[in-house]
Amino acid sequence: MSAFIQQLPALLGVVIGALGSYMAVVRSDRARFRRERTTRWEERRLAVYTEYARTLKQSVTLTYRVASHLGNDPHPHPLPLDEAEPLLTEAALARDPSGEALLMLGSPQVVERARAWVVVAMEMERFLRDGRREPEAWQALLQRQRAAREGYYAAVREDLALPPGHPARWPLPGTQLPSAGRG
Repeated sequence: MSAFIQQLPALLGVVIGALGSYMAVVRSDRARFRRERTTRWEERRLAVYTEYARTLKQSVTLTYRVASHLGNDPHPHPLPLDEAEPLLTEAALARDPSGEALLMLGSPQVVERARAWVVVAMEMERFLRDGRREPEAWQALLQRQRAAREGYYAAVREDLALPPGHPARWPLPGTQLPSAGRG
């Protein structure tokens, strides 16, 4: 029995060391799991944010083309409203699922900025459906759309802790309007 008592401290040391090692591995695995989970969700949110922007930009680009047909915009590929209607409908239908995904995964700030951007895009569509030929009013809508888009991208970058991006405002060659850069 005295041999057991003599080896008891060593045995306790082994048990404590094994428990400590086990706890360190468990803690490390939990931290790695949290990092991987965070990375996966950030990747998914980025994909949702990108898809929403792509579908909304598709609608906006169609409005540029219709506005060009009405003489409001210098877009090089004018499109009559009657030809654009099915494309606008298709773009709006594509936007709905991406909007739902955005509601599900997006931060409240990003969702709010997305709402602001889509509201301006819908105002642009209404402006064109009314058949308005007012280049100055159209330019004001374009400025609001660009600001809303920039706000959306800024909120996305903040949510995903990304560095600031390019505002995507550059003049196009041969345009007559002072702020005719695409955006």
